[in-house]
Amino acid sequence: MRASINGAELCIGTFGDPADPAVLLIMGAAGSMDRWEAPFCGRLAAAGRHVIRYDHRDTGASTTYPPGAPGYTGDDLVADAVGVLDHLGVVSAHVVGLSMGGAMAQRIAVEHPDRVRTLTLMSTSPAGTGGPALPPMSAALRAAFSGEAQPPEPDWSDREAAIAFLLAGERPYAGSRGLDEDATRAVIGRAYDRSPSPASADNHFLVDGTDLPFERLAEIAVPTLVLHGADDPMFPPAHGHALADAIPGARLRILEGIGHEFPRSAWDEVLPLLITHTA
Repeated sequence: MRASINGAELCIGTFGDPADPAVLLIMGAAGSMDRWEAPFCGRLAAAGRHVIRYDHRDTGASTTYPPGAPGYTGDDLVADAVGVLDHLGVVSAHVVGLSMGGAMAQRIAVEHPDRVRTLTLMSTSPAGTGGPALPPMSAALRAAFSGEAQPPEPDWSDREAAIAFLLAGERPYAGSRGLDEDATRAVIGRAYDRSPSPASADNHFLVDGTDLPFERLAEIAVPTLVLHGADDPMFPPAHGHALADAIPGARLRILEGIGHEFPRSAWDEVLPLLITHTA
């Protein structure tokens, strides 16, 4: 479904019975809701959850802006997530965020505490400013971000070339289990086919938002689960430890062999944790 929310058109997908407890899934930067794969959402719904996923602006079928010119801020992205709950009539939800989505989830828990039943933070870092010094991204990932190890940008109208380019961009994030190339290619293809401008997804890296003081993470009073890859090259595990330490009562689970990603190989480990946490 598409809905007018916060001045944009957002595409929303749901699984399960709306009468069941809601789980809001918030994906990371440049990621459409396709990254919360349908079989994963279906398994979570089968456990008695009303699963909600949606496309951020500039991904999938939501409002798209020209590459390099996002017409929104990070604050808008946070408001979008809350607006999805409003549109669906959900008073409060179990909120799950990955990477940028995890930073957004932290802000929602602090700024809209009545909307959050539990919090699950995956592959992310403390969203607040002024926290402890934490290790930087790996040298290999830094080279990929700078363009040193990245192939030339493709002709975005050439589907196969665009998917190959985006797939290459996923490899530096993978952990020691390796990238599931076939599964990742399929996810990228689904997102590509639904987006009028796949290149616009990188606009997420250009937006700024309101800074959240690090000490406000101590205000989070809902049960919190931190899931972090042992091989995360974007946010080394110290970020997960710092996040769990900053939120009272938070539990940390390190996922062996996982990088800055959520591959299918992690589902059998994550789903039981998530189902128990949101019970």
